[in-house]
Amino acid sequence: MKPLNISKNIVSLSDFKTRASKMLHDVQNSHQPLVITQNGKAAAVLISPADFDLLTEQGRFVDAVQKGLKDVQHGRVLSDQALENVDDSNG
Repeated sequence: MKPLNISKNIVSLSDFKTRASKMLHDVQNSHQPLVITQNGKAAAVLISPADFDLLTEQGRFVDAVQKGLKDVQHGRVLSDQALENVDDSNG
């Protein structure tokens, strides 16, 4: 996903309603998020489905790394030898 371009990627809800089809097309092709404002405040962020999938995949990866680091901190690890023994018992 590309960074936000403030001059192009922040629109009011009324502008979005008027040009929704074009803006959806632009978001999918540019991979830039679109911030939709309501009463002058950010109300929603629109991203393409591909960018949403990428963000959720990255989030799952970060969560898995954090879980692994917590396991290490709490001593929930196997030594190389213990891991080899597990492999041997399955073979």
